[in-house]
Amino acid sequence: MANPPPQHNSYLPLYTPPQVAHHEWRTASNSAAYLLPSLSALATSTPNLRLLDVGCGSGTISTSLAALIPSGSVTATDISPEILARAKDLAAKAGVANISFQEADIYALPFEDGTFDVVHASMVLSHVDDPVQAYREMLRVTRPNGGLVANRESDLRMWSYYPPLPGLRRAHEVLLATTREGGGNVDAGAKLVAWAMEAGVGKEAIEVSMGTWMYSSVEERRMWGDTMVERCRRGGGREKALEMGIATEADFESMAEAWAEWQAAEDACHGMMHGEILIRK
Repeated sequence: MANPPPQHNSYLPLYTPPQVAHHEWRTASNSAAYLLPSLSALATSTPNLRLLDVGCGSGTISTSLAALIPSGSVTATDISPEILARAKDLAAKAGVANISFQEADIYALPFEDGTFDVVHASMVLSHVDDPVQAYREMLRVTRPNGGLVANRESDLRMWSYYPPLPGLRRAHEVLLATTREGGGNVDAGAKLVAWAMEAGVGKEAIEVSMGTWMYSSVEERRMWGDTMVERCRRGGGREKALEMGIATEADFESMAEAWAEWQAAEDACHGMMHGEILIRK
C-alpha cells in the first residue's frame, strides 16, 4: 500500500478583501523587476516562451508578465479555485489573452518534466513548510539547457516604519511568532540560496539579489493600512495567534488602532525587504 501524501500547512492570511487588494497591487514592475531583463532576453531567443507562475493568487503579476511576452504564454496556478476565478476575471478585464489558469499544488505540479522555459513564484515559499521540495518541483518542470526559475520572498524580520508606534512593533512581533507557529518561514528572503542548493542546484547557477516594497503615498497607505487592520480583526493569522496564546483580543484591537493611526499620518511610511533568486538550468 502506498504511503499517504504528507500533510502540509495551510495558507494563514486567507483571501479577505483587503488582503486580496494588497495582492492586486502587485505587478511585474513592482514585484518581479529582478526577472524582467532575463525574461526579455529569453523572449527574444524563444518567441513561444512558456512561463509558469506558481501560487499566483489574484494573478496580477501573472497577467502583467503575460503582457510582456505577447508571443509566449503564461500558465498561472494556485491551490484555491476561488482566487483563480478572480484571477481569470482580472486577466479578461485587462485584455490579456495569452494566459490560462489551473488549480495546482506546488508540491505536485501537474506538468511533465521540462515543460516550461520560466517558472516563477512570488511570496509563496515563505508560507510553506517544505520550501526545498517546492523548489525541486519548480526545477523539475523547468526545461534544461536554458530554463530559468525565478523566486521572490519576504524576509519578515526586516520591517522599517514610521511613526514608531508601539502597536506596530507589537504587530511585527505577533506576525513573526504566528508565521513560525503556522509552519511558515520568517527569514525566507535570506534562505533562497540555501534552499536552492539543498534542492540540488549548484552555486554557479544562482544569481541572488534583494528588493523592497515601500508604502508611503496616500493610496499605498490606504491599501496597506486596510490590509493590516483587516488582519488584526479577522483571518487565519489572527485565529492562530489567539489559539496559541501569542496575542489577545485586546492586543489585536490596539494593533488595529495603530495601523489606522499610521494610515492617517501624512509622513508615514513602511518598507520591507525581499530576497530574489534566479536559477539557471
